[in-house]
Amino acid sequence: MNYTTLLIKGNRCTGGTLITCFLLLFLTLQTASAQGDLLITPRRVVFDGQARTFDLNLANIGKDTAKYSISMVQVRMKDDGGFETITKPDPGQRFADRYVRFFPRSVALGPNESQTVKIQLIRTGEMTPGEYRSHFYFRATPDAKPLAEEQINRDTTTLSVVLTPIFGITIPVIIKVGESDTRVTLSDLALEYQTGAAPFLKFTFNRTGNMSVYGDIAVDHISPQGTVTRVGIANGVAVYTPNSIRRFQLPLTRIESVDLTKGILKLHYSSSSDLKPEKYAEAELILR
Repeated sequence: MNYTTLLIKGNRCTGGTLITCFLLLFLTLQTASAQGDLLITPRRVVFDGQARTFDLNLANIGKDTAKYSISMVQVRMKDDGGFETITKPDPGQRFADRYVRFFPRSVALGPNESQTVKIQLIRTGEMTPGEYRSHFYFRATPDAKPLAEEQINRDTTTLSVVLTPIFGITIPVIIKVGESDTRVTLSDLALEYQTGAAPFLKFTFNRTGNMSVYGDIAVDHISPQGTVTRVGIANGVAVYTPNSIRRFQLPLTRIESVDLTKGILKLHYSSSSDLKPEKYAEAELILR
């Protein structure tokens, strides 16, 4: 276990020193990091048919035994694709946790061990057409140190704050009831450059309808001579309800034979299914 430790000189913090103490604590929290070794498959739980149960597979791919608690949280997607936790649904948003039962709620996995989490739909008779979404939260549980061990070598003349980074993963659980009337378009395409970095394509998803959309992005460059070259991909991109837009930036691959000042960039957004991919939307940017 990695520890990030902040030591504050003296046994008191007053006035400006107290502000400095909390500022240092905040900065330390921001720079603390943890590496997780939990593999979850699949990365989305979706009920969109007659099935009422789902198996989620967890595997510890690390070298140490790991413990995780499993709970459900509510999440809002922001226009830039970021997430934030909420307690009340936004207008047009419905939570799924009331209609989901799962077991176990905690797991302990040795190296290379796996565990199945059983998920079951309940109260389905109460549901009306539309989409319900919550998120499973897998939170690493650090081993508790014995109190006697914590007391060893403690300097009583200083105030010590020990920060233990906690690793966590969230994945969505989505229940779709009824037929989808969702549509998506792509707009506001623009190619931008940053010094020393690969160019990136900016664009906006525009979603309408009663359900989320999830799929893969591909960008092709079409030269004036008609040569098609794949210059960008992004898999597993979602626009969740109730969001009507999502702004996206996709770094493009630098290819020596591709001149991004001429030709066309063609953007494709399609479902992630390999068996029967569905094309959601396309758009083009003429390069000048």
